Amino acid sequence: MKGIIKELFGWILFIVIVVAASYLVVTFMGQRTQVSGESMETTLSDGDHLIVDKITYRFRDPKRYDIVVFPYRYEENTYYIKRIIGLPGETVQIVDGYVYINGVQLDEHYGNALIMAPGQAAQPIRLGEDEYFVLGDNRNNSQDSRSANVGVIHRDELLGRAWIRIWPIDKFGVIKHE
Repeated sequence: MKGIIKELFGWILFIVIVVAASYLVVTFMGQRTQVSGESMETTLSDGDHLIVDKITYRFRDPKRYDIVVFPYRYEENTYYIKRIIGLPGETVQIVDGYVYINGVQLDEHYGNALIMAPGQAAQPIRLGEDEYFVLGDNRNNSQDSRSANVGVIHRDELLGRAWIRIWPIDKFGVIKHE
């Protein structure tokens, strides 16, 4: 009888440790998410499964071109995946389909289609000390910082940065941020 209780206690302890370790990893290190929609084409596709790195921004500031994940403000358990374009203290504007940072056209190698709808960025947007301007790579099919319902993103809203694509398996690998 003692052997059975000892074995049962061992299994319960093992399960508690696995659950606790899983909780710590998901809460502080990484989280799985799925791309929904075409706003990040061709970099990421609808249905891609990603691991989000939740550690990096504890040690360094987000950089231009980082692909980040953040919660949508108006719908619980909904996350957006976009690329950081404007950094704190910069002025962002979209003129004639091109993005300008502090009056200089941004040199981009993705999302090369001219932007048809500049939205709020038709006028200069001055970013505060903890604000970021984000855009989807598929500029003409993306709700992003140009839209009033998304707007600029504050640093504390960033869940993390897209790190690894785990599905589909033929595209498995670390995500290039530029």
